[in-house]
Amino acid sequence: MPTNRTRTPSLRRAGGIAGSLLLLLGLLSGCSGSASPKADPAAAQGDVTLVIGAYSVVKDVFAELLPRFKEQWKEQTGQTVVFQESYEASGTQARAIIGGFEADVAVLAMEGDLQRIRDAGLIEHDWREGPYRGNITTSIAVIGTRAGNPLGIRGWEDLMKPGVKVLYPNPQTSGGAQWDINAIYGAGLKQSERVTGQKDPAYAKGYLERVHANIESLDKSGRASMAAFEYGVGDAIVTYENELLARIAKGVDYDIVIPDDTILIENPAAVVDRNVDKRGTREVAEAFLEFLRSEETQRYLGTQGFRPVEPQAAAEAAASYTTPPGLFDIHYLGGWPQVKKELYSKRGIWYQVLAGI
Repeated sequence: MPTNRTRTPSLRRAGGIAGSLLLLLGLLSGCSGSASPKADPAAAQGDVTLVIGAYSVVKDVFAELLPRFKEQWKEQTGQTVVFQESYEASGTQARAIIGGFEADVAVLAMEGDLQRIRDAGLIEHDWREGPYRGNITTSIAVIGTRAGNPLGIRGWEDLMKPGVKVLYPNPQTSGGAQWDINAIYGAGLKQSERVTGQKDPAYAKGYLERVHANIESLDKSGRASMAAFEYGVGDAIVTYENELLARIAKGVDYDIVIPDDTILIENPAAVVDRNVDKRGTREVAEAFLEFLRSEETQRYLGTQGFRPVEPQAAAEAAASYTTPPGLFDIHYLGGWPQVKKELYSKRGIWYQVLAGI
């Protein structure tokens, strides 16, 4: 499939798509910023409660997957799973878990947020040693436009043009925003490398600055940014591919532009050791992660716009997805520790861009 052009894929959509703006509240009593975790009303003696703290983008697919796991667990053990669910921007969710929200399983947008929970002593194992380096899905950073792509956007440089109004969320709260910014900054490095034979951070910073000059708003999460775009804000949005595919499958008329140079997004999940050991939920929590990585679940995720990590499901879904010629991963930028230091530290590149220095 050709790259660097708009496309309107058609993928089956089984779950509903949330159409309203996500309301993000401050952390209260150690719980996440959404209201108290959503609980299954059918709790009974002998049931097991599984508490899930997840990034906002997976809310819709989990509405389909949690009942499937509940049925499977009942068949295997005779025990009923009662879910408590919280969906937030990835960074907000990580802070909530560190602050006392007793999630058994953390499903987040990026490795760095899980690492913060591990650094706080709540995750005691290295989840990256698990299947698929601890990830449950992948995606890529893309550009969404209005139907028919009226501004003729073909790549990152078109987002720099005068008058183009662009959306992406705030990287201080959103893991998705960091993926978006990493994609643009990395594309700048790629371009400088093609011209000079080496990566030029100064050129990449300028590349990011020119896109950021056209930012219309910085929302708190990828889901909130997407909802703002749905409500008519902006001409283009930088977001996960799966966010746009899900809406297109639901009948919303957007175009997707896949830049030649963009980043592979990896979304990890882990059992929160301190919480499952305290609550006696390790067995069901680990089974839930196995369920998420199973071929059947991965095949379903592939129909919902996510790129599967399980090999068979990934092979089946491959024809539905474009692999851009300049696709790179976080290691092209030096890995998450280096990215956190160079881009997102107090004097890092992102904050220099934000401050105009």
